Amino acid sequence: LLFMINAFQSLEDEIVRETILQVVSLKLWHTLSFGRLQMELCLNPELIKKWTKIKRKEAKEGKKAGKTGNSSEMLENKFLRNLMEEFLEILDSKVILSSQDGGEESVFNESLSGQVDDSSVLYCERFMEFLIDMLSQLPTRRFLRPLIADVAVVAKCHLSMLYAHEKGRLFAQLVDLLQFYEGFEINDNSGTQLSDDDVLQAHYSRFQAFQLLAFKQVPKLRDLALCNIGSIHKRADLTKKLLVLSDMELQDLVCNKLKIISEKDPWTGRRDFLIEVVVAFFEKRQSQKDAVNALPLYPNEQIMWDESLVPSINYSGEGCLALPKLNLQFLTLHDYLLRNFNLFRLESTYEIREDIQEAVPHLHAYINNEGDTSFRGWSRMAVPIKEFRITQVKQPNIGEVKPSAVTADVTFSISSYRSQIKSEWDALKEHDVLFLLSIRPSFEPLSPEEAAKSTVPERLGLQYVRGCEVIEIRDEEGGLMNDYTGRVKKDEWKPPKGEIRTVKITLDTAQYHIDATELAEKGAENVYGTFNILMRRKPKENNFKAILESIRDLMNETCVVPEWLHNIFLGYGNPSAAQWINMPDLLETIDFKDTFLDASHVVQSFPAFQVTFINTDGTENMHPSPPFRIKLSKKMREISHALPGNVNASDTASKNNMVDDEGSQKEKLRVETYIPADPVPYPQDKPNQNSVRFTPTQVGAIISGIQPGLTMVVGPPGTGKTDTAVQILNVLYHNCPSQRTLIITHSNQALNDLFEKIMQRDVPARYLLRLGQGEQELATDLDFSRQGRVNAMLVRRLELLGEVAKLAISLHLPEDVSYTCENAAYFWLLHVYARWEQFLAACVPNKENPSFVKDRFPFSEFFSDTQQPVFTGESFEKDMHAAKGCFKHLSTIFQELEECRAFELLKSTAERANYLMTKQAKIVAMTCTHAALKRRDFLQLGFKYDNLLMEESAQILEIETFIPTLLQRQEDGYARLKRCILIGDHHQLPPVVKNMAFQKYSHMDQSLFTRFVRLGVPYIELNAQGRARPSIAQLYNWRYRELGDLPYVHEEAIFHKANSGFSYEYQLVDVPDYRGRGESAPSPWFYQNEGEAEYIVSVYIYMRLIGYPANKISILTTYNGQKLLIRDVISRRCKPWNIEPPCKVTTVDKFQGQQNDFILLSLVRTRFVGHLRDVRRLIVAMSRARLGLYVFCRCSLFEQCYELQPTFQLLLQRPDKLALNLEECTPFTERPLGEAGNIHYITDVEDIGHLVNFRLEHLRQMQSMQYYAPHANADAAPPETGNGDIVLDNAKDGTEKENGEATDAVNNDKIEEDTVESKDDMVQEVNKMDEGNVTIEDKMGEESADEAKDKMVETTAEVAIENIVEVNANVAKYKMDEENALSKG
Repeated sequence: LLFMINAFQSLEDEIVRETILQVVSLKLWHTLSFGRLQMELCLNPELIKKWTKIKRKEAKEGKKAGKTGNSSEMLENKFLRNLMEEFLEILDSKVILSSQDGGEESVFNESLSGQVDDSSVLYCERFMEFLIDMLSQLPTRRFLRPLIADVAVVAKCHLSMLYAHEKGRLFAQLVDLLQFYEGFEINDNSGTQLSDDDVLQAHYSRFQAFQLLAFKQVPKLRDLALCNIGSIHKRADLTKKLLVLSDMELQDLVCNKLKIISEKDPWTGRRDFLIEVVVAFFEKRQSQKDAVNALPLYPNEQIMWDESLVPSINYSGEGCLALPKLNLQFLTLHDYLLRNFNLFRLESTYEIREDIQEAVPHLHAYINNEGDTSFRGWSRMAVPIKEFRITQVKQPNIGEVKPSAVTADVTFSISSYRSQIKSEWDALKEHDVLFLLSIRPSFEPLSPEEAAKSTVPERLGLQYVRGCEVIEIRDEEGGLMNDYTGRVKKDEWKPPKGEIRTVKITLDTAQYHIDATELAEKGAENVYGTFNILMRRKPKENNFKAILESIRDLMNETCVVPEWLHNIFLGYGNPSAAQWINMPDLLETIDFKDTFLDASHVVQSFPAFQVTFINTDGTENMHPSPPFRIKLSKKMREISHALPGNVNASDTASKNNMVDDEGSQKEKLRVETYIPADPVPYPQDKPNQNSVRFTPTQVGAIISGIQPGLTMVVGPPGTGKTDTAVQILNVLYHNCPSQRTLIITHSNQALNDLFEKIMQRDVPARYLLRLGQGEQELATDLDFSRQGRVNAMLVRRLELLGEVAKLAISLHLPEDVSYTCENAAYFWLLHVYARWEQFLAACVPNKENPSFVKDRFPFSEFFSDTQQPVFTGESFEKDMHAAKGCFKHLSTIFQELEECRAFELLKSTAERANYLMTKQAKIVAMTCTHAALKRRDFLQLGFKYDNLLMEESAQILEIETFIPTLLQRQEDGYARLKRCILIGDHHQLPPVVKNMAFQKYSHMDQSLFTRFVRLGVPYIELNAQGRARPSIAQLYNWRYRELGDLPYVHEEAIFHKANSGFSYEYQLVDVPDYRGRGESAPSPWFYQNEGEAEYIVSVYIYMRLIGYPANKISILTTYNGQKLLIRDVISRRCKPWNIEPPCKVTTVDKFQGQQNDFILLSLVRTRFVGHLRDVRRLIVAMSRARLGLYVFCRCSLFEQCYELQPTFQLLLQRPDKLALNLEECTPFTERPLGEAGNIHYITDVEDIGHLVNFRLEHLRQMQSMQYYAPHANADAAPPETGNGDIVLDNAKDGTEKENGEATDAVNNDKIEEDTVESKDDMVQEVNKMDEGNVTIEDKMGEESADEAKDKMVETTAEVAIENIVEVNANVAKYKMDEENALSKG
């Protein structure tokens, strides 16, 4: 079964697909009962011809072979039916071991108490998973669903003993999921989604036919035949009507008249089975849309601790779960959204559950003398409730049963908290999500044995959990706090009074309706009278509700994905259909602007063409210079640089370059050169230019990106993904100036990197907008937030009106033309443009006069303040070109004023900000999370965009990639989106999913980018890296098709020099047991290795003593536990010597997307390889270093891992003992790369420790002697050190000690912060499983952004001593070389 499941999950593989799909072809219908076959052919008349053709072909082949066998007996035809019958036999006879006769009652009792064969239960669960997988993909569903209905698998499972057994809960959930997919709202033959109306009409037609049959042929059902359909199509009513039939009559109805089931079926003798089959066939099912809308968005206690839905962290992968899977293909958009909705909801439920389990125990709940719940302790995230009161329950909306709104007031006290935690509670604001808990502990504490057997809610005393959303918060005197609606003006705001807080909340109406119904019908406890704890969560982890609402809104809308993307998105059709070469409305001529640096760059970028340069008039240009325009040729479409996932790049390249050596067969490419409008007279008018020499592959990506359709760019480490993306945006803006582009990334850091590079290009700042919280981190003085851009536009308006006034004065006109933008517009038409037209008309007969332009230009006085004279009077053509440049400057002024006019008319800040976002901005940037959170706002404001560019798309969850494509309303039933550009690297780490079950079982960590690659969608793979030394790049470039190096890394001197103090630029260092042990786990799944931590810190100190700058060194590890241990060792060993900590001490996962010159990497594990077995993590780890990479691990373990062989074979070609060159004592060396010098091998941790301690003591003595030298006086400058700004303790004066104490305090605060973070780290640690021993590994690098301040407190010598010399001459030389190299790169 597992083999079959995996085979049907791998349909992208051609060999698997061709073989496996034979068992689910139309021939499968040979095994259907006669009645079912006739029914299916009637429902799908287009298949009749195909079915007849198959039968004729089989008859012909049988006659030819001399066989007249039955087609239903052929193996591939009966294979699945045999599997189902075998499964039903096991389900019926082998699951419950203690079988006995005694009628239905004894069977029911047995199902609750009989012994269960666990292996048979697992088999049944797996079989359900297999059928669900088959029905959830269209190619396997199309002809299999009638067979599942014919065998009546769902009905038989519902009536099985296992379904009602306590150990069959997971099986029952899987059966319900199978029933859902069997009745999914889709036309199996065409693959189109059925609307609610289609489903309803089909149901009425089917029921009406049943009533007609009953009226004619079953007299006892005459009552049913004459009833209104609405009164009998519910399960209970229909069952009641069928009870009038005897067993024989019922069997005759089902098998002979309706022909739903074959009369040969052994279950036809069971009355309950026959009724179940009829009822399941004719009952009205709840629509999927209604089911989703009736689902509470907040999890309750029943879902949270249901292991089948939300498994524990130690999911082993042995069993299956009642979870949907993200496959390669989806049935419909609704199916896609529904699966993502359920998975995202359950993933957030898991995180909420972990927070509850962390917060509640700190409260120390107990039963007081009055029998009520009291609390001895306190929790930072949970506070006891003083009063809970429901204030309003609104009437339901028309057509609904749940209330339209339920609000309540919650009162609590913050008096027991210190000020920092009080401020956190006071920071609650509108739309924050809180949780109401009901805690009722047992009277007597549980014994250890009872605690071990009890569930988590029983141990915590947790009764109920309900979610809610903040409307407002008020202080003790009723004053409104944290108001963002404008009700409280800034000058009227007052600090909160008292320590009692009242939060007005809105409850989940769907959950409230469920609770109220149970209270009324079943007499259940009133949940809302029991709440005694209010719990909050960290803000950045608490945005799940808004995202779930966005997904639900999409399910309730008619989603219109662009037609060119729809089939590919669902996983069907031609994978290259959305590639630009297959799209209509192409840009025939592209203005590349500053893409090419010179003419030779153009020739290099199109090696398959014979490039000729022409002028705008068609004549050949012998001295071409940028900018260039290129008209696309037919051959250029063929050589698109894009490759499907299963094609080798070298094969395609060889086909593209099949030309004679003479180049006679090369097609000519005509490149037009043109002279842009002269940007004189002011230097600030000169546009910023690109300085990157793009490779031919990058140019191919740029061409693809600016054309309509889907562009996918795979960017290996250091290949310039961001530069390529920026150039696509730049060229797209200039070629399609009226179109708007949306930029999406996973992280704020990546978005800011991209945005900062766009700011440096020729795109006006007024067209750029950055949304979200990360805008403050932009490295610029300009404010690119909505408010910042509005203010900038208002300031710019005044500046421009000042220019208009100046122009009016120069034309001897009154200044009142500059009062408003409207006045300026009239001034432009009546005076400026009119004078220009008169000037142009006068120029026509005077082209022979070289000084005519200089004498007659109407705006000469306005441009009299230029640095150089605008006109020379020597040449009419040159002066005319300058005149056009001046007029361009004037027209730009008035064009900007026209854009400012809206900000003049709109008075409120909000209106101006919304106008800027929806109309003015051409390039809008935000994170995928912000897009999901604010989708409703975007739709309400009428946000529009034409192009979508997504960076880091291989790190974004499927649904968070999908939502940004639908942030705008459709136009006349069509989607406006014209381009979708996805840039990422599926060979690096996938999206973060904290729960292993969702990650491994449901494939929730699958990104849309990776799925497209698996589906064979063509992509462009950048093939030249400019980050690392070529030797270091070899450690990871084997994972990519043809990853080479940019000329830069071969030419720059810094890449040819060895690393000072080290014999090799990269090395694998074997770390033996330290103090008798290797890896350890102070707490479960929290892996540490003290030996590696000490070794790495010693090497870091060694590098700092030589003079390596701290900001050029990063320490990485694969586990959070090791990260915290290394930080602790750094604090213990570096702080006493005042050694600045490294740039970053963090995890490999967290460091993805970043780089540094020198990386020290700890792999931690000594018993099992752990999650480094995931090659994607290895690629990230190996590709972070530019100049030096030193890996510390247990060599004997990792060298045996098959997955890591390509990298570790290279590493193991060098000695596994750290090789140092002790003669080099400065960070700069003339020793060339490849020369090891005099090697000193470090044998173990103690050896490197002794070396470092000796050097530190030696430095201490030298500095001490210098400090106390007789000729020193009070004003003498402190001694210069050649050791990276290290100043030792005995060289400090009193001031230094004070500063040192302050630094100690800062460092201590950092250690305390890390201790607080360790809880989150430990929770994350358990997310990775050891693949060699089913040992659970830790998940590293998932801290929220506000807590992941990995940069250690910088306790530098500049803090300790004011007059210390920053660094010696050699360090300065090293830094200067570095900066020169980086600027050239």
